[in-house]
Amino acid sequence: MFSNLRASTRSLSARLLIGQLCLLLVVCLGIGAVTILALHQYLIGEVDNQLRETAHRSAVIYGEPPPPPLPPAFRDNRPPWPRPGPGPQFLDAPGQPIGMIAAVITNGSASDAGLLGPGGVRTQVPPGAVEQLAQNAGQRRPVTRDLKGLGDYRVMSVRSRLTGETLVIGMSLGNLNATLLRVALTFAVVTVAALAVATTAGILINRRALTPLTRVAATAGEVANLPLDRGEVELPVRVPEIDANPYTEVGRLGLALNRMLDHISTALSTRQASESRVRQFVADASHELRTPLAAIRGYTELAQRKRDQVPDDVAHAMGRVESEAERMTHLVEDLLLLARLDSGRPLEREPVDLSRLSADVASDAHIAGPDHEWNLDVPSDPLYVTGDDARLHQVVANLLANARTHTPPGTSVTLSLHAEPDAAVLRVVDDGPGIPAGLQSEVFERFARGDTSRSRKGGSTGLGLAIASAVVRAHGGSITLQSVPGLTEFTVRLPRTNES
Repeated sequence: MFSNLRASTRSLSARLLIGQLCLLLVVCLGIGAVTILALHQYLIGEVDNQLRETAHRSAVIYGEPPPPPLPPAFRDNRPPWPRPGPGPQFLDAPGQPIGMIAAVITNGSASDAGLLGPGGVRTQVPPGAVEQLAQNAGQRRPVTRDLKGLGDYRVMSVRSRLTGETLVIGMSLGNLNATLLRVALTFAVVTVAALAVATTAGILINRRALTPLTRVAATAGEVANLPLDRGEVELPVRVPEIDANPYTEVGRLGLALNRMLDHISTALSTRQASESRVRQFVADASHELRTPLAAIRGYTELAQRKRDQVPDDVAHAMGRVESEAERMTHLVEDLLLLARLDSGRPLEREPVDLSRLSADVASDAHIAGPDHEWNLDVPSDPLYVTGDDARLHQVVANLLANARTHTPPGTSVTLSLHAEPDAAVLRVVDDGPGIPAGLQSEVFERFARGDTSRSRKGGSTGLGLAIASAVVRAHGGSITLQSVPGLTEFTVRLPRTNES
């Protein structure tokens, strides 16, 4: 599982390069193995041919009397033959190869054994090797034996024509093994060099081959970074025509991405047109409702002046009409404010002291929610931002009202303010039951409400946090939420100003 995870995190270029190098490595190893095996068989065949010739010559010579001594005129600088030393005398015969080993087997044991060393000198054979040679008596075909103290030998046995004794002859494989080792090392060096060259070439080739895919990915990344969740959205990016060739794999991907972007652009335009119509309707309806609501409130106020002249139930009904008309008026004003912010109408731009504003809003919240514990942590010096005083007051008031409305009595609510190098940071923290995780992504949407322990009492319209978010964005700031049971924190960041 972990190996699959690691492989999946590698880039396509890296995986292609690794695949190419692995294939090249397998091919090089295969060629090297086959070459060394073939060379081994060939050299073994050559050694066997030499061994048979040497064994046949030795079998003919063994038992023959030594040749007569040379005349004095021919003895200068010529070694005597046979020379003294261990092993049978035919080791000194002309043409015998250096490294040859020979043993005479009598009654199942080696009666005489010797090794023809460098310079044609006969040397003693280790006892363990002598026993191994004796065990090969009767082996008419060449076989490989690892003789103790001597290394690998090809050995075979022959019978002397004159004495009938068995001779075991061996040829050293030292030179053969050294040749194979040199060939293997040569293949290893060539393989490493080939892998180095293939790596460099593979990187260049893969980079060039995957350049269109990189451009397609860059286009997709640009689209992913566009704010597509709200507002008028344009998709100015498209995959270039050179990367949208239907005859290549990457081109088909680019072509499909372009078609997808066209569909997304159409869908976003349709969504924006629908949202614009809905918002315009809400704005028009809210504006039209202001006049009848003003009339209703006027008539109810007039009726309330004559409460003593009407029955009690009528007076109570008129009081309810007045309170509900006032509540509906607040809702209409909130909708009109959102409509103005959606249309991009500029807000007031003047220095606003957030320290003073926070203290005023906290004081109002304390009066409105005496059952809660209110805490204020603001700097003693003024902290200014540039913006609309009334709208920023509404942001802080809405956040505190949200905490008061949706938490039980006794909840501790803290309003804090501090300065950062480029921003004023305002936080509203409560230790209430928290906001459900499934609702946290929607709390700043219009008419968003939760039906858990954060109750819907107090006539909440679900617009308070939406207004706060819209006002903060209109000031170039941001508002975020973090909530778990026992801790809910709203954080507002507003650009700072040096004005005072």
